[in-house]
Amino acid sequence: MAQQEEQFDALFLSIAQQHPGGPPKLLETFANFLGRKTDFFTGGEEGAWEKHVMTVFRKEEKNSRKLHAKELEEKRKKEAERKLAKERKEREAAEAAAAASSSMPARESASITELTDAEAEKLQKEIDNKKQESTENDPKSMKMETVDDEEDEKEKGKLKPNKGNGADMPNYKWTQTLQDVEVRIPLKITFHAKQKDLVVQLTKKHLVCGIKGQKPIIDDDFPHEIKLEESTWVIEDGKTILLNLEKVNKMNWWPKLIVSDPDISVRKIEPEPSKLSDLDGETRGLVEKMMYDQRQKELGLPTSDEQKKQDVIKKFMEQHPEMDFSKCKFS
Repeated sequence: MAQQEEQFDALFLSIAQQHPGGPPKLLETFANFLGRKTDFFTGGEEGAWEKHVMTVFRKEEKNSRKLHAKELEEKRKKEAERKLAKERKEREAAEAAAAASSSMPARESASITELTDAEAEKLQKEIDNKKQESTENDPKSMKMETVDDEEDEKEKGKLKPNKGNGADMPNYKWTQTLQDVEVRIPLKITFHAKQKDLVVQLTKKHLVCGIKGQKPIIDDDFPHEIKLEESTWVIEDGKTILLNLEKVNKMNWWPKLIVSDPDISVRKIEPEPSKLSDLDGETRGLVEKMMYDQRQKELGLPTSDEQKKQDVIKKFMEQHPEMDFSKCKFS
């Protein structure tokens, strides 16, 4: 029954929105319509219409008040849940802070025991290893390997691509194929992040990414456009933001993730041959042509387009032996 009534909602809503007098005037207009165009008032005994109207309106009043009360209750429940979640989060933060502050005195008050030479040596090795790991993971201590290309001055000083043909930056790591770019951003947090804790805003040319209430880890333009509808992001293990960005132009390598990053040397990129099988026929053909032309240029030989021109000229000369081409210059 409810479904049958709701099928007219759009029509009635349209009429109500266009009516200048609001619901009371709309009711008058509808009563006037019943009086002029139907036998609603005259089709039964005198006053029968009034009894019918009051029965219907009392029923709908009851339903309306019940629905209103239900909506208020749901609103109160959501507000209470939000308040409880906020209090729980504040309590967990306070407990974590208390635990951190109490951990140092606990170690200082522990009893001192004398170590043997072997135990002391083992402990020192563990300390050295942890110190080395800490240094390796510290963004400030990271040294990025650069290109020293004697053949091309323009390539000098550019970063060498990582194994994924991208770069390992201090706050994130990115890799790429001709089709897409993958970005991993460690959050460096002590809690398990959820979507509501993060800010991730993607447009065709810009990325804002980070933790709510903190300075964004990334807030910059891409060097090239991405396909927004095909690009996604997820939270990995509650500690890392993983983005997959679909390139619009699938025929070029990105020299950087964002415009403020240093360039990588795209000449040093080594695409995996097996990945060619993942491309569609047209894209694969273009990629193979690019790779062939690049090899030809490195060897000082004509590219595929130049070879086609030479073949056309050769064929034309063979078809017209009577013509003298000795003084012609072909470019």
